[in-house]
This record gives sequence, structure tokens and C-alpha cells, in this order.
Amino acid sequence: MAPPPPANLPLQERILALAKTLQFGWFTGHLVLLLCIFRYSLSYIRMNYYSRTAQFTYRTAFVAAAATYGIVVYKTWRARQKVGAKYPGGAIGLLSDENVQYLAMALLWLFAPQYPLAMLPYGIYSIFHVATYTRANVIPTISPPQGAAAGASPGAKSGGSPLADAIGQFVKTYYDMSMSVVSALEILLWVRLLFSAILFQRRSWILIALYTAFLRARFAQSSHVQNSFGLIEARGDSLVGQQNTPPMARQVWDGVKQGARQFHAVTDVSKYVSGGAVPKKTS
Repeated sequence: MAPPPPANLPLQERILALAKTLQFGWFTGHLVLLLCIFRYSLSYIRMNYYSRTAQFTYRTAFVAAAATYGIVVYKTWRARQKVGAKYPGGAIGLLSDENVQYLAMALLWLFAPQYPLAMLPYGIYSIFHVATYTRANVIPTISPPQGAAAGASPGAKSGGSPLADAIGQFVKTYYDMSMSVVSALEILLWVRLLFSAILFQRRSWILIALYTAFLRARFAQSSHVQNSFGLIEARGDSLVGQQNTPPMARQVWDGVKQGARQFHAVTDVSKYVSGGAVPKKTS
């Protein structure tokens, strides 16, 4: 993340310098996404899912999500172009980038029928992105640390601000737990799509096919998603292991687990990407 503007500049110039950066556009996109989710939630609570305002805020949320992840993908591509580097594994390596995956899904949800649950993972990510950028850039720009204006480096930390310290503590305390919530929501969304496919709702089979590919990629990269599936497996084993469980239920559960393992083996992207396995991420 780029450092805030030099503290020795006037406040107006610091704000203008910050607003001209591509990173500020990324921050603004996440902020718009959160505002749209909040406004859509009000319509959802009142059960006005398909009102003009609800549809506008729903679609705008995914426009903002696509813009933010598009900025990250563009910056990564530009950094690679400067050093002449390419994605390992070609197109498959490009698709293994989680920012590309979330960009693709944002575009998919933008044009798909409404699934409000799809907004929540993006919203949780945005909370932490907005908080981190506010702490690292917005607060030091508006209120530079004491002594920074006397010629300190542009990357001076905002540790002197109680608000910045509180934001940092919030991120440190809740980030891992929130990422576990994100992984659970992403799995729950797959279940929601499965029910839609069973009922043959509009575009549901296309959506579940594409979303299954996305969730498989997330499983390969995110320890939180792996832990969530592990918890589901342990819970299922506990339920079917009870004495009063019908043998047919045990057979169905064993079949589900076996099918999932076979699907995991067949779709192991690391076998097709040169240079080793796809690096795992924790978000």
C-alpha cells in the first residue's frame, strides 16, 4: 500500500494528492460497496427485495466490487509488466489469482439473478480494507503524527493517533474470525445455489457450475475454507455415527465424502500449473 502524502504539505494539497491515487479509487469502491449493502439491507428487512432502489443498490454493490478487484488485478499486471514477468502456468496461473477469482465472481453476480447472500463475503472483506486504508492513509493525511511535519519520511506511521490504534486493534482481533465467517458464508451460498438448481430456477445450473469452480479454487488457496469444510465433515461424522442413525444415511454420507474427495483429486489445479502447486493464502 502506498504511503500517505508528505506531512509538510498543506492539508488541502495532502487530500488532493491522496485522492489522485489509484489506491484511493480502490478505497472508494470498498466504501461504496459497504454503503450499498447497508441500503440494500434496509430494503431486505422491509421485504422490498425487488424495488427499484433495492435493485439499484444490489447491482451497484457488485459494480463497486468489480472495480476494486479490477484495480488490484490491474496493478498486479502492471507491476509484472514493468519487470517482464508473466503468470506461472499461463491462463490457469492467472485464474489461480484470488483477486481475479473475486473479480470474475463480482461480474457474474452483477448480471445474474439476485442472491443477497453473495454480497456478504465482499462486504466483510471491504470492512477490513476500508479500516486498513483509513488507518494507514486517511488518518495520517488528515492528522499527521506529531513531529512528522518537520521533515519526517512520507511513510511515517500513524501510531500516535488513538483512532488509528483502535482500528489496528480491531483488525488484529477480528480478522481471522471474520475470514472464517467469510468461508462459511461462501459454503452456505453454494448450498443456496444447489437448492435453486434442484428447483430449476433461472440460470441456476450455470451459476452453480461456475460457483463450484470458484469454491474449489478457494479451497485450494484458503486455510479458512479448508477448516470450514473440515468442521462440516466432523459434524457430519458425529451425526451419522450415532446409534440411532439409519444405515442408509451412513451410506449416503460416505458417498458424499467419497464423491467430494474424487472431485478434489480430479480438479487439482497444481497438476496443470508449471512450477509447483498454487500458493495457499489465508484470506
